[in-house]
Amino acid sequence: MSDCLFCKIVAGQIPSKKVYEDEKVFVFQDINPQAPIHFLIIPRQHIAGLKEASEADAEIIGYCHLIAAKLGKQYNVEDGYRTVLNVGPKSGQSVFHLHLHLLGGRDLTWPPG
Repeated sequence: MSDCLFCKIVAGQIPSKKVYEDEKVFVFQDINPQAPIHFLIIPRQHIAGLKEASEADAEIIGYCHLIAAKLGKQYNVEDGYRTVLNVGPKSGQSVFHLHLHLLGGRDLTWPPG
């Protein structure tokens, strides 16, 4: 999608602090981190959000979580990290390209918000 911020990041049109990438996902540091580890894991394909996803998108949504687990291990936060999918403006979603937050590196409290 030509006007999507995250599509532009994936395309290299907007700089980011890349953490990981492969043929399916792109991962970068959040510009407003809420924990020492705060990465955004985004599918390369544009999906506006979880509520817009279809059954065909189930594999990539699951894959994003597997990448979160891989990065949790790589960044030594396996003792506690959180993955979050914000859905819609009332949840705090401000970029409408599906993205999974990976937060760790500090004690995370509950409830979160």
